[in-house]
Amino acid sequence: MQYFVVMIDYGRRGREAVVDPEITRREVVSRIASGEYQNISFIHEIAESSVEDVTEAILAEAALPHVPPEDVDLQAIRLDHVRDLRKHERT
Repeated sequence: MQYFVVMIDYGRRGREAVVDPEITRREVVSRIASGEYQNISFIHEIAESSVEDVTEAILAEAALPHVPPEDVDLQAIRLDHVRDLRKHERT
């Protein structure tokens, strides 16, 4: 059997370990990316009789992709902003 333990730290209110054998790695990544899991202390993967700390790997998977600044089209952003301003002026 394989499952994940996600320890969430609520500060002064305590901590909570989310343990559900039905949740897959993909689901854990999805919940982190969506913001459902926040303030994570650690994530452990339990497989048979071994425990592995997979916190770094899963948090890296859940991170939004980094877009280098040179790939951002600032002119298009400015034109979109001007168009939005004009649209709201009409109402």
